[in-house]
Amino acid sequence: MPARVVSIQVGRPRHFDGEHPWTTSFFRPTVTAPVRLGRESIDGDAVADPSVHGGPDKAVCVYSADNFPGWRRVLERDDVGTGAFGENFTITGLTELDVAIGDQFQIGDSIVEVSQPRGPCWKLGRRWERPDLPKLVVASGRSGWYFRVQREGVVAANDAIMLVERAHPEWTIARVNDVTYRSRDRGALQELAALSSLAPQWQRTVLTRLG
Repeated sequence: MPARVVSIQVGRPRHFDGEHPWTTSFFRPTVTAPVRLGRESIDGDAVADPSVHGGPDKAVCVYSADNFPGWRRVLERDDVGTGAFGENFTITGLTELDVAIGDQFQIGDSIVEVSQPRGPCWKLGRRWERPDLPKLVVASGRSGWYFRVQREGVVAANDAIMLVERAHPEWTIARVNDVTYRSRDRGALQELAALSSLAPQWQRTVLTRLG
């Protein structure tokens, strides 16, 4: 089936009290109306910690619904669905094996570009009451990814995701994850760090691995 946007989630941080209070934007509600993509975020969306989330290279968090059946089995829960990973766009027809750093897509009248994998944090584990979930995501490679916005525009659920340009087709999100987290091949790490389309924050992570 052609790649498309299944649903769009937009929301703001929520605070939760209790023994270990926390603030998160994970619980974004699904919106039914079209939304506008700006350079740094979707209109109406906000992140809880701008020091590590949001900004031009993380304007839109994306996760593939094609991964959900596997997570339902791992988590032994049947409620893993749209928005489950705190993503803005739940999509189908593309996974980490298909999209690569620098890929540009038209969605609605906007143009977006793949900037980096999504690095799962502890809040994902807190959301699903599985502290080990971030490690499981890294091990699986099913991380999701981020879009930067190259052309602002309006998008809506069920919009097609149409590839318009590929800069580094060999550097799929799956491969970036594998090289970043597991590879001891310095040549591959150096090549990854030098990708012009890779978000600077991820480049610094790779350079740290190189020492």
